[in-house]
Amino acid sequence: MTAPAVSVPGAVFGTIDALAAFPLRLAAREVERQHGQLRRGITRRTTHVVFGRTVLAKAGLTKSGDAGIERRVAAERAAGRTLISENGFLRLLGLMKAPEASSLSRQSLIEQSRLSGADLDLLSLFDAFEHDCEPYSFRDLILARKYAGLVAGGATWGAIARSVHRSGPVASLTAKSLNVGSQHGRPDAIYLEGGQSELDGQLLFDLGAAAQGDDTLEDLFAEAEAAEEGGDHDGAAVLYQRCLAIDPSDAIAAFNRANCLRAGGHAADAAHDYARAIKLDPAFVEAWFNLAGLMSEQGRDASARRHLHKAIALDRSYADPVFNLARLEFDAGNLPEARRLWVRYLELDAESEWAGVAARGVQFVDMQLARTAG
Repeated sequence: MTAPAVSVPGAVFGTIDALAAFPLRLAAREVERQHGQLRRGITRRTTHVVFGRTVLAKAGLTKSGDAGIERRVAAERAAGRTLISENGFLRLLGLMKAPEASSLSRQSLIEQSRLSGADLDLLSLFDAFEHDCEPYSFRDLILARKYAGLVAGGATWGAIARSVHRSGPVASLTAKSLNVGSQHGRPDAIYLEGGQSELDGQLLFDLGAAAQGDDTLEDLFAEAEAAEEGGDHDGAAVLYQRCLAIDPSDAIAAFNRANCLRAGGHAADAAHDYARAIKLDPAFVEAWFNLAGLMSEQGRDASARRHLHKAIALDRSYADPVFNLARLEFDAGNLPEARRLWVRYLELDAESEWAGVAARGVQFVDMQLARTAG
C-alpha cells in the first residue's frame, strides 16, 4: 500500500467498524481539534476511510468472511478515497508513536518476499506490519517473508491478520517461527514454534463477552448496519435510535434510521429523521437527496424540487439529483429545463443505464420542440 498524502485539516474521515485500540469518540475529538471531521460510516463527503481492526474478528464469524472486507476495500478505492489503517490513523493524529525510519518500497517488499501485492496491501491495512504503508522496514520484510510462507501453506491474509496482534507488537514476531496447521479443524490456524502455542485470531476479540456487557456506541452502530444490510429494517431502526440516544449529534445514524423507516413504510418518521440529519449536518447531500425522493413519492413535487436543487448546489458532481430533477421538470411539462438537466447528467454519467434514459429524454424533447417550432 502506497503511503497516502494525508493531512487532518479539511479531511473528512469515515470509519468502518470500531477501532480495536482506541475509543472512537476520543479520536473524533482529536480530529476535530485538528480541524477535520470524523464520522461513523461513509458518505459522499468522506475523503479518508479508516478500517478498524474489529471488523476482522466479525468477518471471521460471518458467511461472507474476508471476501466482504475485500469487496469493501475495492469499493472504497474505486471511489477515490484514501484508505488508512487503524495504527496509521492514530499515528496521523499523533496518538501513537511512529516506527523508526524505513526505506523499502512496496514493490521492493513484494519482490524480496514473494508476498502478493494484494495480500501485502490488506495485511498493511490491518496493521500486520510495523509500518502501515511504504516505505517499509527491514523488519517488515522479515514479516512479509514469514507471511508469504504461511500463505503458501494454506493460510489466508485474513487468518494471518486476525492472529498476529494476539502476541503483542507485530515486530516481535520477526524472531519467532510461525506455522500454519489444521489443529482443531481449522486449516488456516497460525501457530508459534511448531504448534505449541496457537495464535488464534478469532479469540482476539471476545464478541460474546462484549455483547453481555455494556453496549458501546460502536458495537451498536455495527449491529445496526448489519441488521440494515440483512433487510431487518425495523430492527435496524431501533438500534440506530439507541445510537442516537447515546450520541444525539450523529447525523449518519439519523440518516440511516430514516432510510430504514422509509423502507419499512414509515414515511412520516423517515422524513423527520432525514430532517434531523440535515439539521445536524446541513451539508449532508445524501440526506437532502433521499428526503427529496420521499417527498416525490408522496406527490409533494415542490418540496422535492427544492431539496434536489439543494443537493445539486452542495455537490455539483452528484449525478443522481440532476437526473431526478430532470424527470420532475419533464413530468411538469418544463421541457427545455428537463433537456438542460439531462444534458448535464450525461456530462456526469455517460455510460450507465440511466445515461441511456437521459439520452433518450434529450432526443424526445428535441423532437417535441422541433414539432412545436414547425
